[in-house]
Amino acid sequence: MSGDIHDAEGGRGIVARIDRLIAGPTAKAVVLGMMAFVLLLLMVPIVFTFVASFAESAAGALPSGFVTLDNWRTVLGLGDYGVQTSVGPGLAFSAMLATGGMVLNIIIGVPIAYALTRYNFFARDWINAIAILPLVPGIILGVAFLRTYPENAGSALGLIVGYALLKSPYMVLTVQSSFQSMDLQQLEESSRSLGASWPRTFLTVIVPNAKDGIIAGSIICWTLAAAEFNFTYMVYARGPRPFSLFLFENISNAPYLQSAAAISVYFLIVVAAITVLQLVGNRGFSTSSDR
Repeated sequence: MSGDIHDAEGGRGIVARIDRLIAGPTAKAVVLGMMAFVLLLLMVPIVFTFVASFAESAAGALPSGFVTLDNWRTVLGLGDYGVQTSVGPGLAFSAMLATGGMVLNIIIGVPIAYALTRYNFFARDWINAIAILPLVPGIILGVAFLRTYPENAGSALGLIVGYALLKSPYMVLTVQSSFQSMDLQQLEESSRSLGASWPRTFLTVIVPNAKDGIIAGSIICWTLAAAEFNFTYMVYARGPRPFSLFLFENISNAPYLQSAAAISVYFLIVVAAITVLQLVGNRGFSTSSDR
């Protein structure tokens, strides 16, 4: 009996020491160090590419020489880039396609996430699995699109629909997470008791409360769609070339520093798009308590 007591006390002592270790300064330093290491791994290639875009020459992959804007002039259409064209049209076309796909993701993904969270119905788990099924590689979805819609798969509309389908799981999952953090039934009943119709309740109460998930999903969907390569490569047929194809076709023909400038332009556009989406989302959503 006393042995059991000593074992229990020893176990509690070990647990207490582990708790102190986890909550102590050592654990904090380890976590911060890991975060800094991961951030460094992510940021170094981006910063390196951005710096290289302003270099006059390169020694292998390392930028050298004086600072110059010639690479940016070339990429922005003030010079030659590989096949005598600028990156601007491709970026603009990809931004348009990504925006169209993102809008479709919001229109379709938010109601799906709401239904999967709010209601218990037959085969809900199956439908939830189907909703994230497009997480398959883009090349697989591209082959399916070509087989199903051979005439329209490579058009602008086909690319928009394909991007929306390919990125829809990100919207559904992020918005679903927001819905799961709130009591949807109580919100609905409170709004309906004040005389609001169900559509008004959904649009002015439910959706604004999920704005963080919607904004996060929109950012993910837009940034991934704007540079989607696998699906685009499989289905693209005619018309303006999306940015991912333009970069792929010219990366071997243009100097490395000009390619770095083209990628840097995309990075800046992504930063601008994220900022705009956050501002529009935060200002566009409002609840009755905010008014």
